[in-house]
Amino acid sequence: MTDDALNRIADALERVSPPASAAPDFASASAFLWHVEPDRLQPVPDVKRVELDLLIGIDRARDTLLANTQQFADGFAANNALLWGSRGMGKSSLVKAIHGALSETTGLKLIELQREDLPSVGRLLTLLRDAPDLRFILFCDDLSFSHDDEHYKSLKAVLDGGIEGRPENVILYATSNRRHLMPRDMIENERGSAINPSEAVEEKVSLSDRFGLWLGFHPCDQDQYLAMIRGYCDAHGVKIDDDTLRAEAIEWQQTRGSRSGRVAWQYFTDLAGRKGVAL
Repeated sequence: MTDDALNRIADALERVSPPASAAPDFASASAFLWHVEPDRLQPVPDVKRVELDLLIGIDRARDTLLANTQQFADGFAANNALLWGSRGMGKSSLVKAIHGALSETTGLKLIELQREDLPSVGRLLTLLRDAPDLRFILFCDDLSFSHDDEHYKSLKAVLDGGIEGRPENVILYATSNRRHLMPRDMIENERGSAINPSEAVEEKVSLSDRFGLWLGFHPCDQDQYLAMIRGYCDAHGVKIDDDTLRAEAIEWQQTRGSRSGRVAWQYFTDLAGRKGVAL
């Protein structure tokens, strides 16, 4: 084959091959979304978050995670954290609120990673390892695994790091409704069907043990529920007397069949709309 033919083949291959990914511009935002095919970090200029002071009824989890994140942002050792428990009680809101409280003074970055993109986490860690002067929280929201899901093996790479080790400038925060990241019936099925039941269960259940911090979130009581709504009203300038707020909020909660921070916000959103207040 002639040199001219080889050159034409090389040119054709260059045209059909994807261009090399540009280095991320971490100065463009404090938060990013990780996408694959192609790999890229999408800046999020305006993160939807609730102020830290408005998160009521989760004081212990708030103080523990804030202290852990502060020491990480300051360049010291810190633990990966699993926030688990009742839905709508502020798990993901707490992560975003703490990032918001610290990002301006420390330069801390938040990167949201979808569960289905966990197999690409090694490539993401390579990008972050190349920015040693910055500190990154990897955030995986609503994390759980089904019986035939192998994504948990990719998560182990973040938590354990393999022989190369997890970059010192990266920490993982995950939220889940399940303490062990998988449904109880799946654990029972593993025990009943595996050749060695204890080993089959241990492989998956031990995943949550790799998080240094377990922070539990539990249903709020009625006083906390009403205090959440009053806090939102005061912060956004919505005027309503206590008796009316109490009667409406309790009725709203009863129609939803649950009481949580999410239900409190949904009632407040309705109230603010009726009062003509833009959020």
